[in-house]
Amino acid sequence: MEGAAAAATAGADAVRASLATGLLAGVMVLVLGGCATEGVSVRRLPPETPAADNAVAIKRAEEFVQAQNAAATQTPPATAGAATPAANSEPELVPLTPAEAPSMYTYDPLERINRFTYRFNARFDEHVFLPVANGYRRVPGPIRAGVHNFFRNLAEVTSTVNYGLQWRLGNGARTLGRFVVNSTIGIGGLLDVATKLKLSNEQTGFSATLSTWGVHPGPYLVIPLLGPSTFRDGFGFMADYAIEYGVNVANLYRGNKTYPLGVVNAIDQRAAIDFRYYGSGSPFEYETIRFLYVHRDLIQDEALRARGRRKPQNPAPPAGK
Repeated sequence: MEGAAAAATAGADAVRASLATGLLAGVMVLVLGGCATEGVSVRRLPPETPAADNAVAIKRAEEFVQAQNAAATQTPPATAGAATPAANSEPELVPLTPAEAPSMYTYDPLERINRFTYRFNARFDEHVFLPVANGYRRVPGPIRAGVHNFFRNLAEVTSTVNYGLQWRLGNGARTLGRFVVNSTIGIGGLLDVATKLKLSNEQTGFSATLSTWGVHPGPYLVIPLLGPSTFRDGFGFMADYAIEYGVNVANLYRGNKTYPLGVVNAIDQRAAIDFRYYGSGSPFEYETIRFLYVHRDLIQDEALRARGRRKPQNPAPPAGK
């Protein structure tokens, strides 16, 4: 009897693995089929000239400051009988002080390597990732929604563990509730039933856990294929994968199913992002994205640690240092 039960269990596992593999194969066929009909445009990336770009930016900044100083020295002539400002007029805007303004410099000691990686990511995205994502967008909406919900439901496990490490037990209980509801009533996470039951989706990761306990983002880092990051975020990404591998929900993170799942998840995430490298045409795209990414991390850190109480900023050191 025990042998028969073991054989039945093994047979059921084999059937589930076959169904999962068949589903992934079907999605990949649809994606590649969309790629076959999708027109691919090959563009040449703009030249990387940081020294010349910085010189132009400095010159424009100096011209702007000179124009501002010239405008400040020119006082308008007094007009006889001019009316005094009304008492109920709008108050004059007070400019930010240097202590309140964020630093315009970003700590990037690996800038040369990061720029090379950024251009590599741009080429990979242009020739491989973006055409596949555009083909994936041709897949019917209900299928794409089910795939997206499936991977987002798997991420609830990582969020539950990290909420526990952050000692935010209420958020962890809600995230665990979302996972249980969507995994059962939502047919393995294909349907987002928890959101309809007013269980909000607030995912977190190990990088946020480190931030909660006071770890600084560290230097700016561009990770191959993944894109902009920091030292802390990169370590947090590896730790999140370790959590997924350790928990191993439905045995999805070990064996032959791991790589197809990772590829489909990456394609689904890329298709949901409306971004194209060098799409703005600005020669300062690298600096702009670096500034926005690091300052977004710093703002999120302030919200996690201070719970809304703003801390005074020091504009002297570069952001992220």
